[in-house]
Amino acid sequence: MKVLANDGISKSGIDALEKGGYEVITTTVAQEQLINYINEHQISVLLVRSATTVRKDLIDSCPSLKIIGRGGVGMDNIDVEYAKSKGLHVINTPAASSHSVAELVFGHLYGLSRFLHNSNRDMPLEGDTNFKGLKKAYAKGTELKGKTLGVLGFGRIGQATAKVALGAGMKVIAFDPFLEKANLELEFFDGQKVNFEIETISKEEVLKQADFITLHVPAQKDYVIDEAEFNMMKDGVIIVNAARGGVINEVALVKAIENGKVARAALDVFEKEPKPEMQLLMNPALSLTPHTGAATNEAQDRIGTELASQIISILG
Repeated sequence: MKVLANDGISKSGIDALEKGGYEVITTTVAQEQLINYINEHQISVLLVRSATTVRKDLIDSCPSLKIIGRGGVGMDNIDVEYAKSKGLHVINTPAASSHSVAELVFGHLYGLSRFLHNSNRDMPLEGDTNFKGLKKAYAKGTELKGKTLGVLGFGRIGQATAKVALGAGMKVIAFDPFLEKANLELEFFDGQKVNFEIETISKEEVLKQADFITLHVPAQKDYVIDEAEFNMMKDGVIIVNAARGGVINEVALVKAIENGKVARAALDVFEKEPKPEMQLLMNPALSLTPHTGAATNEAQDRIGTELASQIISILG
């Protein structure tokens, strides 16, 4: 049987599939040519990440397909329920990239709290002529230790982020409409383990209490953070969105930065990908990455092997 990994797959995933007797094709087929390619090559498994969409027309037009797989968590680029109604298996890898996203969030948090996103831009330009001026400009950093991190969405990625926060000495508060509490186990290099039980509280209380806020929610119809939510927050809050574009109202975010409600913010995802708004790209209060939350070598290895094991389990 043939597997088309249209948005790529790690070597570990390819090796596991080939060992299981599958032919793995890693050609990137353009979206408009995908239906013809799948039918021409009798593809049984289509694997995608974010770039390729799998909608009803493709599902209806490709009778050879048995499995649609998403290398990652969110599946808003796949018509999941429709595919299942047509007898296809739809799989993803919810656990594989959790820690990768958590580390990116903290990369942004540490960077924002010490103005690294600005000083890394300014030092090459002014480091030799305005060293003392830059030192003064970026001398009022903030420590994360002892501060409160508010986590909106306390699934796998939210919990992984909370673990990093606890390791950094932060207090963690969380909101999740589907979860009352979670037990977090922190594992250390020498085998020691520490358990924390976090009880979720209301979204309003998280917004009011948090010094830093991170979002880990799925794409949805309405904004999770809009003007009303910004108004509930502490003055000078720092926010990170490494979840989905469209869960924060970006216009309201810029306004909240301008009026001082939000000190700084980080975005790994945008309402308009792959062409974010210029007012975001040029805003000095923003730390930006191009949707790289899950993009670590370790996560891609885990995603590949996890997809392979699911495929082999389903199809044999």
